[in-house]
Amino acid sequence: MSKTTMAMAFAVMLTAGMATANAQTAAPTPRAEVTTNHLLAGQIRVSEMAGAAVYDNQTQKIGSIKDIILDPDGRVAAVVLNVKGTFGLSRRYVALGVGDLKISNSAPKPRFTVCLSRDQLRTAQTYDLHEAKLNGTSTPPPPDDRPPPADRED
Repeated sequence: MSKTTMAMAFAVMLTAGMATANAQTAAPTPRAEVTTNHLLAGQIRVSEMAGAAVYDNQTQKIGSIKDIILDPDGRVAAVVLNVKGTFGLSRRYVALGVGDLKISNSAPKPRFTVCLSRDQLRTAQTYDLHEAKLNGTSTPPPPDDRPPPADRED
């Protein structure tokens, strides 16, 4: 074996060894750290949102917050409202972006308002809490036999 071939083989082995060592000792990417031990001004607990009354742009109660949907990164993907139907008889779920929900901190609880009318919410697309949509797959998810959480009446 020539000296050049041996030098090349040694360099390849050294490089591979360093890459393996780096892969084994690399620290995991740190997650965001919590820097406080209490709620900050403007923060709201999810438990205060679930079941809370929601008002339309005419200050009429139109329903309540049914659920909060998170995306895989932990951000709020949607807020699901339980919207009252005509004469308060029927109910349906409507999903809105968290930016569509206006939150005012009125004592003792936050107040939730949407910039939509009751009629706009009644005609909005219904959100199905049971059906999981899997993009690009033909196999449906396993059935979820659990009913959605019960609604609180305020």
